Amino acid sequence: MKERLEAADFIKCVCIVLMVIFHLAYIGDKYPVAKQFVYTFHMPAFLVLSGYFLNVRKPAKGFLRSMWWIFVPYAVFEVGYVVAASFLPTRDAVDHLSLALVLRKLFVDPLGPYWYLHTLIIASLIAYALTHWLKRITDDFSRSLLVTVALAAVAHFTGLMSVTNVLYYALGYMLSRMNIPLHSFIRPSGWALLPLLLLMTDSGHFDKNTVGGVAIVYLMMSLLLALYPRLPERLRSAVSFVGQNTLPILILSPVFTMGAKVLLPFFAFDSTGFLFLAVATSITLFGCLFLTWILDRLQLSRYFWGRERFLK
Repeated sequence: MKERLEAADFIKCVCIVLMVIFHLAYIGDKYPVAKQFVYTFHMPAFLVLSGYFLNVRKPAKGFLRSMWWIFVPYAVFEVGYVVAASFLPTRDAVDHLSLALVLRKLFVDPLGPYWYLHTLIIASLIAYALTHWLKRITDDFSRSLLVTVALAAVAHFTGLMSVTNVLYYALGYMLSRMNIPLHSFIRPSGWALLPLLLLMTDSGHFDKNTVGGVAIVYLMMSLLLALYPRLPERLRSAVSFVGQNTLPILILSPVFTMGAKVLLPFFAFDSTGFLFLAVATSITLFGCLFLTWILDRLQLSRYFWGRERFLK
């Protein structure tokens, strides 16, 4: 079980690093096809894992507390992002800042990378509540299917979440509730690279809403699961550490990715943008973890993350 958990952390590590890379506007503009490919699978993989690791066995009080301590940092930084977008030259620029707009972005239509936490909170609350409400249904498949339909219906009729995103989340949820190990459904295989390369020849597949996009999500997760056991031990420890701390990286990364543009003049000599990518990504990852460490040291994590220490 431990290895499977660490392999999932490896997937999360790869996906969060790719998120940081392609939230660097310069890199996203320079390599739009690569960005489109990464956007096909990186957040769907997160959603599958989020549904899979949803702990519906927690008492209601403990579960609601865990959701609250995702909402708190989400709310702080979503509001901060909206305010920043009202006066900084960002692509998510806000023309007229108002309380109504801030509340709408916070509860209905988030800006920036925070949509994932918005979806995670809503989908998890619904899945948890329905799992317990439908507990008289003993067949795991039937109960999981009803939860999936309910999630999709809420997403479709309210517009609070993407139906596609919810279905990726529901897939992970169904695997967990039916006691299907992640590595049994998503088979680790280096051979996944071959059909993946075939799909990559046509950018029309680079869409998580298409059959080709779903296949890319599956194949990338399969490939990463196969790659993890082959990593050197030290590298395994490093990627597992990053994978276990994706929440602060997701929350704090816009502070660094938005400011990374000041580094561009120093790398003007590199037409590929790779040096900028390496430096800006490293600064973002280390910066997020350093700020989290500072919160731990100042004993402020209990007020921001709901725990005495976030980094272990």
